[in-house]
Amino acid sequence: MYRIAAYLLDMLPGAVAALALYLCLFPRRRRQLIQQGLTSSALREAALCLFWMFCGGMAVLTLTPRWLDMPFRLGTINLTLFRTFRQNKIILLGNIVMFVPFGLFPALLWRGWTWRRALLAGAGITAFIECTQLLVGRAFDVDDLLLNTLGAFLGWLLWRLLRQICPRLTERFHCQTAVV
Repeated sequence: MYRIAAYLLDMLPGAVAALALYLCLFPRRRRQLIQQGLTSSALREAALCLFWMFCGGMAVLTLTPRWLDMPFRLGTINLTLFRTFRQNKIILLGNIVMFVPFGLFPALLWRGWTWRRALLAGAGITAFIECTQLLVGRAFDVDDLLLNTLGAFLGWLLWRLLRQICPRLTERFHCQTAVV
């Protein structure tokens, strides 16, 4: 539990920056929705804001160097599949769980989000993170690519389950046509 709290604390600066950016762009987004004859519920806006904050926090958590852990150096590369699977199972589970929102939130917020898009987004975001980590003294790990992509796919599956159980709730997260 301490480790989770530490990660959330590490994510806080990025989450706050993303919240500020979301709030700055909100009036423009609102005007664009009105021009298109659409409305966005408070529930949808809260979910969108939370997703922005999560993305900002993940950016700080995954793309910044760990200055306290080691002096700057180029990162290491692991291209051997399943090598890190022998590590702590909590870390493996964490690699999956931390990418569930990248499959869940887009499916919840935007129509037409398919399992293929969830896989591509998970793989693309992870590939970007892993390649960037090489430049900040961290590690590129093919197992992270696999596990994070699986997490995004599981997020999409979670959305599918929610849609089957509570279709009216999931529909409330989409933009609606404005009533005139």
